[in-house]
Amino acid sequence: MGSRVAGEAMQILAVASQKGGSGKTTLAGHVAVAAERAGAGPVALIDTDPQGSLADWWNERRMQTPVFAHTYIARIRRDIETMRSSGINLLVFDTPPAITTTIESVIEIADLVLVPARPSPHDLRAAGATVEIVERCRKQLVFVINAATKGARITGEAAIALSQHGTVAPVTVHQRTDFAASMIDGRTVMELDASSQSASEITQLWLYLATRLNRTRHRPLLHQGHGLVPKRRVFGQRGVKQTSAI
Repeated sequence: MGSRVAGEAMQILAVASQKGGSGKTTLAGHVAVAAERAGAGPVALIDTDPQGSLADWWNERRMQTPVFAHTYIARIRRDIETMRSSGINLLVFDTPPAITTTIESVIEIADLVLVPARPSPHDLRAAGATVEIVERCRKQLVFVINAATKGARITGEAAIALSQHGTVAPVTVHQRTDFAASMIDGRTVMELDASSQSASEITQLWLYLATRLNRTRHRPLLHQGHGLVPKRRVFGQRGVKQTSAI
């Protein structure tokens, strides 16, 4: 286990879904924090949703990690190179709920696309548009059943339906009030109660995603030490709302 060397392969995880309310922002923030806690940092977040919900959450956050990066789609590749040379190890994108050129631009540069879907007919139908973009860009995709009700038959049925279009994560994230409570003040369920079932699900989800990401890099994202991240202009400061990524 050692510090990350600047210039090593940075991994990019995009959280995308056409369906609004699928939990993209909550999962993006939680996965980023889980990655930091597992030693896979430095992690940077980028919010490309004009609503800026992830940026709002980050501005409320007291912890210094993960960092927040500001960019525009027009200059995204250049800024990614800056983040890569700055020592960022994992970049997590939150994307808009509608299918736009922004989503395709992010998916084009992603190593892995995480598609959250609630176990409902509306979410399952909406997943198709996202799958089409991912396939067109020839990227890897992982579905995660999100906001599920414990023991509900529809959860298993949703997993079976999604598996016809791509890999479904072996971890289901269930609907609990602690997810909403944690997002109010910039925390995550792991920071509210690390021993909770919600925290365990997010931790296990990250471990699975790390395994998938490890397949395309020469150095593991599991149990990796933190490196020093110099301050660059693309990294955010508290109180700055990200609404300009389009």
